Amino acid sequence: MTILNELHQDHINLNKMLAILRLKVEKLRAGNHPNFSLMADVIDYISNYADAYHHPREDSLYHHFHGRSSELDALLKNCEQAHQSMRETCVELSETIDGILHDAVIPMDEFTDKLEAFLDEQAEHLNLEEGSLFPMIQGIATDQDWAQLITELPKSDDPLFGEKQAVQYSELYKELLVDMNE
Repeated sequence: MTILNELHQDHINLNKMLAILRLKVEKLRAGNHPNFSLMADVIDYISNYADAYHHPREDSLYHHFHGRSSELDALLKNCEQAHQSMRETCVELSETIDGILHDAVIPMDEFTDKLEAFLDEQAEHLNLEEGSLFPMIQGIATDQDWAQLITELPKSDDPLFGEKQAVQYSELYKELLVDMNE
């Protein structure tokens, strides 16, 4: 499996989590209160996996191809800025959910708008990478590039969707299955 395929699989898994959060937005818009603790765990997973594994791999990949074309460099810069922005948005959203879990008074419309903006930001970013950036890299990469990158970018196992689920995420996975069927 190539590095781009691995990153693409990460995006598929991330989209599964985003779909769950979209369902939560629908519940909130309908006046229902979803499982905020579960939402906090989903945001935690997205944030931790992205910051610790996924984005560093992407950033290293992007650094490798930096300087190959001005069009690619512009997309790479945009992507790096998006990674930083998404990190900040995750922290802010986590803090808001934590406040809700600790009985802070937060208007649900305001929270729902914030959650929806987070989801839109994530979707826009994934579309940029999948629709523009990855194809551009694929078009200029050589076999030598891939051979070098395989040694530079060791694969890390996804703690939720990988072969070995991290203990902290095995409960999340079970809860997600139950929550999806409610």
